[in-house]
Amino acid sequence: MNGFETILPFLKPIEHLIVDDAISEVMVNGSDRVFIEKNGFLQQAEGISIGDKALMVAVKNIARRLGNDLSEANPILDSRLPDGSRVAAVIPPCSLGGVTLTIRKFNTRHFKMEDLIRTGTLDQRLANRLEDYVLSRKNILISGGTGTGKSTTLGILAKFIPEEERILLIEDTAEIHLDHPNLVRFEARREQTGVHPVPIRELLKAALRHRPDRLLLGEVRGSEAFELLQLLNTGHSGTLSTIHASSATQALARFTSCVLQSGVDLPYRAVKTNVGDSVNVVVHLERRPGRRFVSEVMEIHGYDPDRDEFNYGFIFDSHKELV
Repeated sequence: MNGFETILPFLKPIEHLIVDDAISEVMVNGSDRVFIEKNGFLQQAEGISIGDKALMVAVKNIARRLGNDLSEANPILDSRLPDGSRVAAVIPPCSLGGVTLTIRKFNTRHFKMEDLIRTGTLDQRLANRLEDYVLSRKNILISGGTGTGKSTTLGILAKFIPEEERILLIEDTAEIHLDHPNLVRFEARREQTGVHPVPIRELLKAALRHRPDRLLLGEVRGSEAFELLQLLNTGHSGTLSTIHASSATQALARFTSCVLQSGVDLPYRAVKTNVGDSVNVVVHLERRPGRRFVSEVMEIHGYDPDRDEFNYGFIFDSHKELV
């Protein structure tokens, strides 16, 4: 079963796109404009019209089936199917061109480093360097935009963690493939009627009680960055996490900004000093039509408060040789 049984009865005009294994994402921009991502390329699916009323009824039924409410009072849906696929929708008046629906399909394939090398994401020498970082317990931050393969890369690097080590993986939504004999998985819980939320920040606080040798954080988004930084500063080396950013240097800036948003009263330069001491490597990923690739790998060597600059060096970028 592909996990789409929950939504397919309401989306017959695009059912063939949803069940097509070669299509990774289906995007509905109003009732008569449907786009797909297939083999890494975006393209329009021609000749499909759902109808405004039918599309509105469909997304409301889907929301109800997934235990959510979609209405003028609550115009945004962000939910997950049983197989891990994501369903997101925004309805008018917030969506000006009609109902917007995006279905991001969960990839059940377990990728390996050999797959990244074969598809040109990186070469063997860089793969060896990244493996060395994991084995030497460097704290690695994987950055990139949406759909660049950050979670996939994290899952692949985590495969280099020795089997005798205990891994604790924390995610907002469980989507990282990892087969490890001593693996503990935590997932955040959103606020629901009568049920309090359990944010990433609380799960990070609880993590130390479960004796992790390695901590993996699916994505740094906000104030949980402070808890992560605290863990890194108390000897939890070998951590892997991801963050949205447009470059390796911007990833450091965004991580710092997330820590500062935590509400903890720490001087700006003290935060940056801790970041410079705790984050050892940034791996940045980019996406082009039909291709995802590692564009930068940066080593961080601390922070200079007098110049207000991180000390770092690029050991790789997409225009130069590996040094």
